[in-house]
Amino acid sequence: MSRNLTSNRASLGHRLSYAVRNPGRVPRHLRRTARDAWLRYRSPDHVAYYRSVMRSDTRRDADAAVGSHSRERWLALGRMQFDYLLGHGLLPGHRMLEIGCGNLRAGWRFIDYLEPGHYHGVDISPDILFAAQETVRTQGLQDRLPTLTPVRDLTLAFLPEGRFDVVHAHSVFSHSPLSVIEECFAHVGRVLAPGGWFDFTFDRTEGEEHHVLREDFYYRTETLTDLAAAHGLAARFMDDWEALPHGQSKIRVTHGADGEG
Repeated sequence: MSRNLTSNRASLGHRLSYAVRNPGRVPRHLRRTARDAWLRYRSPDHVAYYRSVMRSDTRRDADAAVGSHSRERWLALGRMQFDYLLGHGLLPGHRMLEIGCGNLRAGWRFIDYLEPGHYHGVDISPDILFAAQETVRTQGLQDRLPTLTPVRDLTLAFLPEGRFDVVHAHSVFSHSPLSVIEECFAHVGRVLAPGGWFDFTFDRTEGEEHHVLREDFYYRTETLTDLAAAHGLAARFMDDWEALPHGQSKIRVTHGADGEG
């Protein structure tokens, strides 16, 4: 997979070069820029801002709202996440928390695979959770008893201690400022069972860290691994995920003692 890991996508030079190479995408970018300005004016914090982004995107197309611009791509990305976790320790008896579950792009496969009642999905967007409920219906998974919960933040305060063997967040931190990521790191260890793990993806850069329109954030690996360590978590970069056609990077986090050695 070829990615430019040093480019600053927020720089004027990058934006002008991109516009020259992709003139057909300029109107969409201008619409996003105008929406960004309006929503930032109306929203008191980043979570409220991105909840509004998701409301806007979901009304047009729930699959596109989670980053899939066709049903075929939606299915392929969900399958990729599912297959990866199956190959990296996921078992039917595990209890799983999916942060930013969206409309269950991968979640419906987890629901079908895990024992009934063992899947819990949370999302900051009630609108995308309505779409998730529809996915449960269309996939005939009502008897698997998934739990789908809207959340205001990532403190996870309503969840019991040590409940989940697996916590999963795909394409969540790629849309999050560092303060939101740190909030998650500060609390995810409490709900993670002994021996459990937390997998998350992020947009990786080896250059200057930056964001584009407060929707897309690019971080160096060491920024996130060091932040996890500051909260008593051991973090490991998942090299084999890089070979898959998805465009993001992945880190696995465990309790500090679990990650030693």
